[in-house]
Amino acid sequence: MLLRLGLFIAGLYLSIAQAAPVLPALERPAQILREIPTASLQSIASAASRLVAVGERGVIVISDDQAHSWQQVDSPVSVGLTSVRFIDSRHGWATGHGAVVLATTDGGSTWARQLDGNQAAQQLLAAAGSGPGQAVEEAERMVADGADKPLLDLWFFDAQHGIVVGAYGLAFETRDGGQHWQGISSRFPGGSDRHLYAIRARGNEVVIAGESGTLLYSNDRGRTFRRCVVPYEGSFFTAQISAPGELLLAGLRGNVWKSSDAGEHWSQVPALGLDSIVASSVDAQGQVLLANQGGSLMRLEHERLLRLPGQLPPLNGILALDNGEAVVASVRGVFLVKKVSLQ
Repeated sequence: MLLRLGLFIAGLYLSIAQAAPVLPALERPAQILREIPTASLQSIASAASRLVAVGERGVIVISDDQAHSWQQVDSPVSVGLTSVRFIDSRHGWATGHGAVVLATTDGGSTWARQLDGNQAAQQLLAAAGSGPGQAVEEAERMVADGADKPLLDLWFFDAQHGIVVGAYGLAFETRDGGQHWQGISSRFPGGSDRHLYAIRARGNEVVIAGESGTLLYSNDRGRTFRRCVVPYEGSFFTAQISAPGELLLAGLRGNVWKSSDAGEHWSQVPALGLDSIVASSVDAQGQVLLANQGGSLMRLEHERLLRLPGQLPPLNGILALDNGEAVVASVRGVFLVKKVSLQ
């Protein structure tokens, strides 16, 4: 009798599984976590007093008490999310794998998908229709590949104008808050098939940093770009514009480079170890904080790096808070780090 019951239950589960196939990650909402502190998170942003973090498998979490506690919110996708930014207390966007862009208009409580790799490929193909043959071939190849290429970072200048960048030179721009997107890789001198890891802006200045020493610079909010020559051929994973013309790049093997003339000339900041620097943030006093894959936090002071005390898990993201503390995203959740900046 027990054997029959067991066989019946097994058959019932099999029937349910066959009747309800698993949806693709772009169509499948993120699962609810049992323990948020253990989640692998990639990026953190501030929506006024609220903090929002995103990470693997589409997870999005929020905190309304300065990172002391976190609550998971619904996410429409299960792909890994790579970056999140807000322009005010309500409007924010997140990028991720499958060339996905998510948007929120209520401070991160709810999210909607604005773009994915399938839509992006079709838009590239349509834009290349009247262009050179190589552009058409590249667009057709992306259509054939499907939604498999990640967007890695984003920047919004206001509620309407934003740029997202990603793997293999992917770059898209919106002028209507994300309702429509167009490819802008053609604006990059000589084209680009390198991974683009970071985008930052200050006023009209824009920098895009990436693989193999790639640095693209614009002084007209991304309408045109020039390619800067940096005396390092390794990848840069993060960038900052700390003042007009003051550029900072950081990345592979702990490399940090600075320019005070919009990328014309560069000087190297002595490295603290060989762990790759993957994230950066600027605090209220204008100090640059850096986070690396070895679990260390550093502060840039007078052309040198100062390692902050304490050891954390491998880090992915960092956000400086106005009170002199910082929040970091790691492979094992979110951590609040006290007194990381000079007061």
